[in-house]
Amino acid sequence: MPQQKQGFKGQRLIAISPEIILNSQYNPINKALYITKIGFFPAVKYHYNNKENGVDYYILIYCTSGEGWCNIADKEFSIKENQYIILPPNTPYSFGANASNPWTIYWIHFKGALAPSFFNPPVSPRQILPESDSRLQDRIQLFEEIYANLELSFQSDHYSYAGICLFHFLGSFKFVDQFRRIRNKNITEKGFSERVIYYMRENVENNLTLDHIAKHFNLSPSHFSARFQQETKQSPIKYFITLKIEKACQYIELSDMKISEVFPILGFQDGAYFSRMFTKIMGISPTKYRERERHS
Repeated sequence: MPQQKQGFKGQRLIAISPEIILNSQYNPINKALYITKIGFFPAVKYHYNNKENGVDYYILIYCTSGEGWCNIADKEFSIKENQYIILPPNTPYSFGANASNPWTIYWIHFKGALAPSFFNPPVSPRQILPESDSRLQDRIQLFEEIYANLELSFQSDHYSYAGICLFHFLGSFKFVDQFRRIRNKNITEKGFSERVIYYMRENVENNLTLDHIAKHFNLSPSHFSARFQQETKQSPIKYFITLKIEKACQYIELSDMKISEVFPILGFQDGAYFSRMFTKIMGISPTKYRERERHS
């Protein structure tokens, strides 16, 4: 089977140089918790990594779709959609994507005096399922904030701010109940369609089917669809695709990501299909949309 360590379509990756890390150690924030590498790999077929002697940093791998595996301390785990794992330093490991259903992962290498505080042994995948209060997209937004700051500059203020955001990002995994509780205060007061739309937004990077969504709300597909259309005047799947395109507009307008990097994040496997849907909903192609918004 072919295996690759890097060079995947749509991937994003930032590696921090040893000089920048060394110079930042005089800052108490960076000494406590800092990033050495960060990235996003969408549906990375043949992805594989092996460290026979381990590494000197922690690794967080957050799988948002597809499936992968990890072998550490002579134990092999399957890592599935909506699961994450934190690998400790100084421990041999290997991991990779499932051959038939390759994972999409957000990942961070991190170190610092407080890094061990975010590792809860034993090593095993932990699950964070999309629920009415899950805040999955808030967590992804935290990742994007870290990435965007490092992409802008490696100067001390940007690097320190990324480290502060890292506290919040890692805290959303360690203290998942507390992270969710903010959303939970008002969710019971929302109507049916509002709860469905929130669930869709939480899963905007995944490929939900009508059956999948209806099952989550304990309704038959026909009953669910009729009830949703009665409140929104749109079919559930059309609404879901519209949310995906809405999110795509944010990436296209507010970031320097290539179009080829945007559509895999949102669960589109085919760039041509993404472009057709975008054009149908927005009335303009993704490329022309970017040109128009940046010159308006």
